[in-house]
Amino acid sequence: MVSKIKAELKDLHPAYFALVMATGIISISTNLLDWSILPRALFLLNIIIYITLLILNVMRIIYYPRQFVADLSDHSRGVGFFTIVAATGVVATQFIVICGNLLLAKILWYIAAGLWLIFMYGIFCALTVKGNKPSLSEGINGGWLVSVVATQSLSVVGCLSLPELGVGKEGLFTIMLALWLCGGMLYIWLISLIFYRYTFFEFSPSDLMPPYWINMGAMAISTLAGATLIQKAADSPLLLSILPFLKGFTLWYWATATWWIPLMALLAIWRHAVKRFPFSYDQGYWGLVFPLGMYTVCTFQLGSAINSDLISAISRGFVYISVLVFSLVFFGFLRRLLTIVFGIRV
Repeated sequence: MVSKIKAELKDLHPAYFALVMATGIISISTNLLDWSILPRALFLLNIIIYITLLILNVMRIIYYPRQFVADLSDHSRGVGFFTIVAATGVVATQFIVICGNLLLAKILWYIAAGLWLIFMYGIFCALTVKGNKPSLSEGINGGWLVSVVATQSLSVVGCLSLPELGVGKEGLFTIMLALWLCGGMLYIWLISLIFYRYTFFEFSPSDLMPPYWINMGAMAISTLAGATLIQKAADSPLLLSILPFLKGFTLWYWATATWWIPLMALLAIWRHAVKRFPFSYDQGYWGLVFPLGMYTVCTFQLGSAINSDLISAISRGFVYISVLVFSLVFFGFLRRLLTIVFGIRV
């Protein structure tokens, strides 16, 4: 069993922390909508998964340092490291909304911020100076937008935890606002390339990986960050002075996230129903679950922030879709885990 696990570590994808992101956001969404048992059960499960993945990645650094370092400058795998930042932010948010532990959330925010600095500038610098680069059609996919998700997660957790624990609120809110704006600009840069890839390069069913749903998920978490800033505006003269801008831009983010959903659903039908691409578990499917859960959360919070019952009502129906998809993907994950650890095929 140990040898099997060690063998799997060699190719462990950096983006596997999307499992933590997906589990955490389903926990948060069901908690916001007053579900009773599931939020706390997923919270405890997510802590176990998060710690386990941290241990596995440390083991990978020890046993396979070359592969780990090579991933940092790989166009398809390097951006997966941003899921570590986003996952840390999601766990921090769980500590806030489920058990009210602001201190631990603050510690996790500082960890996430440190990792964000390392990955944001280290990975993009490495990709820039790299000698042999893939073509645009081979090198970019929706997974690149996890860098936006990571940035916006810092803004969300920072707004919820940091001002409550110390002085200098206005400076902290300024930083959170700057992160929100930076995340939005990063999305515009990246989605332009991704949309160009969509419309001017040949697309095969195998190219349409589940992480393309992060096209929507990145806008959903940007909406959540904006809604959080709106809700905190009363505590900040700066935020209050630009409140109409905050509301307008946040609504634009939400509208963009909503626009993506029918298109991605149609492309999924084309992939599996028309082209008969088989369903099989892949770690990339967590990149589908997270956007669905995040859309539920951001829609609920935006409705609360701007007092829109219509928008809030959407989240109450959408949560069932996200929980269903999470359940299906988690079942596939358990089957895969049983096969790796015990050799059992279900």
